[in-house]
Amino acid sequence: MAADLGELLVPYMPTIRVPRTGDRVFKSECAFSFDSPESEGGLYVCMNTFLGFGREHVERHYRKTGQSVYMHLKRHVKEKATGAAGGAIPRRRNGKVFLDLELNRDFNGEDYEYEDEAKLVIFPDHFEIPLPNIEELPALVTIACDAVLNAPSAYKKQEPESWEEEIQVSRHARSLRQLDNGVRIPPSGWKCQKCELRENLWLNLTDGAVLCGKWFFDGSGGNGHALEHYRETNHPLAVKLDTITPDGADVYSFEEEEAVLDPHISEHLSHFGIDMLQMQKRTENGHHTDNNSRPRVSEWEVIQESGMKLKAVFGSGYTGIKNLGNSCYLGTVLQVLFSIPDFQRMYVGNLQRIYDYSPLDPTQDFATQMAKLGHGLLSGQYAKPPMKSELIEQVMKEEYKVLNWQQQKGVSPRMLKSLVSRGHPEFSSNRQQDAHEFLLHIINLVERNSAGSENPSDVFRFLVEERVQCCQTRRVRYTQRVDYCIQLPAPIEAATNREELLAYEAKRKEAEENMRAPPEPVRARIPFTACLQAFTEPENVPDFWSSALQAKSAGVKTSRFASFPEYLIVQVKKFTFGVDWVPKKLDLAIEVPDFLDLNRLRATGLQAGEEELPDLMPPIVLPEDTRDNSMSSIDSPEIDEAAVMQLAEMGFPLEACRKAVYYTGNMGPEMAFNWIIAHMEEPDFAEPLLLPSMMDPGPSTSDSPVGAAPLGSSPPEESIAILTSMGFPRNHSIQALKATNNNLERALDWIFTHPEEEESDAVSDMADTEPNDNAFSNANSHSDSTLSPDRDTTGPRVKDGPGRYELFAFISHMGASTMSGHYVCHIKKEGRWVIYNDHKVCLSERPPKDLGYVYFYHRLSSS
Repeated sequence: MAADLGELLVPYMPTIRVPRTGDRVFKSECAFSFDSPESEGGLYVCMNTFLGFGREHVERHYRKTGQSVYMHLKRHVKEKATGAAGGAIPRRRNGKVFLDLELNRDFNGEDYEYEDEAKLVIFPDHFEIPLPNIEELPALVTIACDAVLNAPSAYKKQEPESWEEEIQVSRHARSLRQLDNGVRIPPSGWKCQKCELRENLWLNLTDGAVLCGKWFFDGSGGNGHALEHYRETNHPLAVKLDTITPDGADVYSFEEEEAVLDPHISEHLSHFGIDMLQMQKRTENGHHTDNNSRPRVSEWEVIQESGMKLKAVFGSGYTGIKNLGNSCYLGTVLQVLFSIPDFQRMYVGNLQRIYDYSPLDPTQDFATQMAKLGHGLLSGQYAKPPMKSELIEQVMKEEYKVLNWQQQKGVSPRMLKSLVSRGHPEFSSNRQQDAHEFLLHIINLVERNSAGSENPSDVFRFLVEERVQCCQTRRVRYTQRVDYCIQLPAPIEAATNREELLAYEAKRKEAEENMRAPPEPVRARIPFTACLQAFTEPENVPDFWSSALQAKSAGVKTSRFASFPEYLIVQVKKFTFGVDWVPKKLDLAIEVPDFLDLNRLRATGLQAGEEELPDLMPPIVLPEDTRDNSMSSIDSPEIDEAAVMQLAEMGFPLEACRKAVYYTGNMGPEMAFNWIIAHMEEPDFAEPLLLPSMMDPGPSTSDSPVGAAPLGSSPPEESIAILTSMGFPRNHSIQALKATNNNLERALDWIFTHPEEEESDAVSDMADTEPNDNAFSNANSHSDSTLSPDRDTTGPRVKDGPGRYELFAFISHMGASTMSGHYVCHIKKEGRWVIYNDHKVCLSERPPKDLGYVYFYHRLSSS
């Protein structure tokens, strides 16, 4: 028999691998479904890729790859025997548990036992070899099988992997000198002190300087002013501002040139007015509470409808999503998205096509994982009611078990969460996050992964018309931008119970002064119409530059809908920061209507009698040391020769190094090296640098005023070349340069704030030959409007229609901060409201519409 098995496996030996360090073994869940070893058909693990497949999907993988050998894993879950009289000590049989899997939390470990079964299965004949079978199997196969059985499942291994590179405590942490210069860092509104960038900002822990970091290809970064500051001052430590949480912050040591730990980070931040000790702390059960405020019991009870005897519902569209530990923000957003027909059609309607064309590793494919979750939520396979016999049996037991059996198991979003959060500093963590931010993150991923195909997020996209007026000249500019959500202010001063709020505040202060218990909190009740009114009020434009005056002036901006989306997302701005950096949630209730008519907020465009601001850009301010050489740079472009020599010392041709440094804008040898790697196969790679401006200087523009660039003028070819060499589409680069008066720095920032403007190759080619003269220009540095009012092929796709809507879903938050608490959502289905609270799905008795955070409306038909 041993010889027979050995001979049987010989043809397949080259395809059987032993898992190496870094290989992830997916033995707890199918890549295409939520089947697991506990499912009826068990799980098949490919012995070459170590991907897991349910019985329904393993044949697809076999046909696509030709891989024939799989390990079949099956876990049998049995209730422990208690004896005829029901009182005997249960007999433990868990000795046959040899799979390193997460236990299914739906089973109580005290009442159930597990038996694991493993065998090799050879396709297509389904020949089975039971395991362990050491004597009869070849040594390599035995080693591979043992390694797969003993390997932690992919998601058990993932978290420790993130700590493989251990961060060391900085040598400067204990003795760091901090200047008593009175600097206090506000909780928002940060910008670089040298270039006014507002992203990737670092706070120097010695003097409190806020400066931008380095530019990276992922779109984050800046101009390296934080590093320059260190070289000037030798102040060694800086903290990234948007990473500060109660659990710590990202700290970098310029002197040590690496990320470091600062055990005294709380003390160092408090020096600049940032009080980490007062921020939210983690508590048990995956939720958070605020140490300095009384528990918000009433809010938790009302939103979760805790006092009601809610009836569980099962079947298609009523499947819950398990909480992975603070992942409720993800579950609520995905429940709402998959209640929208466009998302159902895209990912579930095209399920077989998506699965058939999925890559060899479907766990890393966005469409596959969205289709998997969508099918899990809509198929009803994972939301089946208990059988009658099971209910009768459970009635004989304790009451809490009856309640557990009335709840479904739901589906686990581990695979999708791992994929969509990869590389994101917040969503990749196990901390609670803001559901609104995650919603925008998912929409961005849908956009990015829908190129050339149906895009379900089109239903959210709309155009906003911004009208900016110069207060001195009264002249105006109309521009448009894309948006996906309206953010409504919550004006406390408009509360209908204002007198009650004032009385409560007086009592609270009195109780605080007399060291007495605070009174019962009073919730502000604000009409929805007041929120809309605040949204439409004119607002001041910071740093407004008037093209009519050719100088900074006062400006006001108003916003209106240039188009109405098919589905309208409304976020109520409930969260703010205190002066001590403690995230706070405004205690308020909004009287949100079921039906909404926004037609009066439709944009009107330029009105009779209005005079437009000239299409001029602010003057470009050049550093003193470059102004005199600005003209000579046209004939002889500036190139960082030190960077060129660094690259040449690596063995690259000198002329190629010069081109690499030039085309990456003298941003350092690291970026130039990346350019070399991307272009070294090109035939003219080692040819001398030759630019159009060096061959033909073109017509003089000396008569034009400084900073005045006609909208139709074409940007310099060398500037376009720099951006395209970084991987940006040509038409997008041209748009960016036109919108920023050919300023490379600002063009880069423009590109990353306008990802939706990237078009297909066909449109790109058209844009090169037929510039869009109707495109809106970025007339002021604060504006990001570049869209066509004519909605032509180069503009964004919008589904315009009437501005009449009906509420169909809302997400509610419980807790004092976005970094704490819990999310649930209510969705209207089949004419009734349903509450989705993690894996629990029930009919809602009293949907708390007034306590919602993000609301979803669908457009009413014109009829």
